[in-house]
Amino acid sequence: MEQVKLRKTKRLLAGHLWVFSNELVESPKGYAPGQLVELYDMKGVFLGTGYINPQSLIAVRLLSREKTQIDGGFIRKRIQDALALRQRFFPGGRDAFRAVYSEADFLPGLIVDKYAGILAVQFLTAGMEALKDLIIEALDEIFSPSAIVLRNDSRIRSLEGLPLYKEVLKGTLGEDKKNLPLIREDGVLFEVDPTEGQKTGFFLDQRENRTLLREFVSGGRGLDLFSYSGGWAMHLAQGGAQVVCVDESPRALDMARRNAALNNIQDGVEFVRADVFDFLKNQRSAPEGGGGNYDFIVLDPPAFVKSSKKIMEAVKAYRTLNEACMRLLKPGGVLATSSCSYHMGRELFIDMLRDAAVRAGRSTRLLALRSQGRDHPVLLSMPETEYLKCAFLVMDP
Repeated sequence: MEQVKLRKTKRLLAGHLWVFSNELVESPKGYAPGQLVELYDMKGVFLGTGYINPQSLIAVRLLSREKTQIDGGFIRKRIQDALALRQRFFPGGRDAFRAVYSEADFLPGLIVDKYAGILAVQFLTAGMEALKDLIIEALDEIFSPSAIVLRNDSRIRSLEGLPLYKEVLKGTLGEDKKNLPLIREDGVLFEVDPTEGQKTGFFLDQRENRTLLREFVSGGRGLDLFSYSGGWAMHLAQGGAQVVCVDESPRALDMARRNAALNNIQDGVEFVRADVFDFLKNQRSAPEGGGGNYDFIVLDPPAFVKSSKKIMEAVKAYRTLNEACMRLLKPGGVLATSSCSYHMGRELFIDMLRDAAVRAGRSTRLLALRSQGRDHPVLLSMPETEYLKCAFLVMDP
């Protein structure tokens, strides 16, 4: 195994798993993408084993702090450890959860989501791509899935010099997708298509937040903005609320309609195809649609910022949306608002909400500030593994 020397080691010694190209003594250009390497400091002290990619700004990602063979046994142990952590904190069992969460499970660049008997897998880096056969073999052995779907269509792969594609690697979903998995989330049924849509087909990270919102909302009428397949709306409608799902994707709204039918709550859910920014503008100007007519609003937008350079542009977009939502809520109304942009930290998120409330002329109180679910654990030494912020606010009279 080739040896790579690091000029800077402070971040690695503090528990981080990334080494940037400017932290290496020599240029990484002579290495093959995904090649396994051993890391040493300038004094020749061994630091760990990882993989290198000369095409990425993140030149090396650490797999182990020991001199070890990265083989099938190593991969199996890592995946089994990740599964054991979920089983420990989900003692009753779940049929849908994130089984492997990249750096947070010490397999940087690998995502595995379980939907009933189907696994959706993402190889995000050249190093994980190089280990693909060993990983698939281990997943098949540990989970015995009926199907394995590769969702290798993330833009992150482009940054690693990898092609984008999707493939059903094992099993079949059927030409007409009649074999799509059904998952149950705290009493609510969802159909999931792991070959299409956002993430790997469903937003598993918001599960515990969706469940908690039902404690704050009982009945009434509200909005589920950027609704996708209606994850929030189905929970609320099952609790007796009337919910309007708003999304600009017709395919997403079709999925939401099917989920409403699955749960026999069609009468409690409406569907509006629209750009959310435009929808909110029209609500504000509508004589009967705005001015505090909603009991609750869920605002769960996509990540508006992909890099720190775009952060202020993203803050403006989040503020515009949240201000509009606050104006539309009744006194005592609840706003569940989220950001999945890592670059918008908690403090900046709260500052943005505070500014939105001032602009909306509303006094509001924070009921809860939450993050992603337990199947998306945060590696404390890697802030990058915590990305989701979800705030529950109540509007004062």
